Amino acid sequence: MNGSDFRRIALSFEGAEEGSHMGAADFRVGGRIFATLASVSEGYGNLMLTPEHQSAFIAERPDLFLPIHGGWGKMGATHICLSEADEDTLTGALHTCWKLRLEKNRKPRRKASAATRPAPSKPARRR
Repeated sequence: MNGSDFRRIALSFEGAEEGSHMGAADFRVGGRIFATLASVSEGYGNLMLTPEHQSAFIAERPDLFLPIHGGWGKMGATHICLSEADEDTLTGALHTCWKLRLEKNRKPRRKASAATRPAPSKPARRR
């Protein structure tokens, strides 16, 4: 598999669109990213998984999946080695990302809590 295969498969899912994030191709559903080609020059596609899904994928195929370095990887962002992937595995991995993003998009967004919201300004005192 290669970057063109990754793109073709990612765009095959209902509602998927290609965009760009920091100069790299990304794939979105509902305006939110589920996969990118940010590491294609290194031979990887990037999958936006949950940490639990990432662990399961790596446990099953450590030759194919590895966490992206740093904080993104700790949050579930995962490389897939394109040269080692076959059509079915790549399709399944991308489908998982697409489905996770759809599910997350359906959840209502949380409003900022009182602790993170800026305090309202006090009106000026009259004399």
